[in-house]
Amino acid sequence: MNTLKVGSPAPAFSLQDQDGKTVSLADFSDKKVLLYFYPKAMTPGCTVQAKGLRDSKAELDNYNIVVLGVSIDPVARLGKFIARDNLNFTLLSDEDHHVAEQFGVWGEKKFMGKTYDGLHRISFLINEQGIIEQVFDKFKTKDHHQVVLTYLAQHS
Repeated sequence: MNTLKVGSPAPAFSLQDQDGKTVSLADFSDKKVLLYFYPKAMTPGCTVQAKGLRDSKAELDNYNIVVLGVSIDPVARLGKFIARDNLNFTLLSDEDHHVAEQFGVWGEKKFMGKTYDGLHRISFLINEQGIIEQVFDKFKTKDHHQVVLTYLAQHS
């Protein structure tokens, strides 16, 4: 796994959102994008992480940040996740993990003694020029939103 680093250009991509509409990174060239990869919709850790971002939307809006969550879940599951937890940001389906591979977040994982390929929980803050400004890879799911907000407060 070769995760993209700060200063790297973010790969251009287009994925389907929870409504089946195509969303591209280029759609947000006037905003910063928090692109966060999470393993699976509606699981405990991913739900806590998503709710933290949901509840921080006003603060993130103040920094001109749009949140895009990416998982390998099918579109239909993403819609259920949004409805169940009243999420107020876009979720994207990367079922073939092509975008995850481009960002270097698809790779070997270990869980309960088993080794398998999967999506790593890593977030990228992409600036208006399409450059990765920050990589968030060391956080607990319940603290993810706060780690992002702390970074923004210190660098704005």
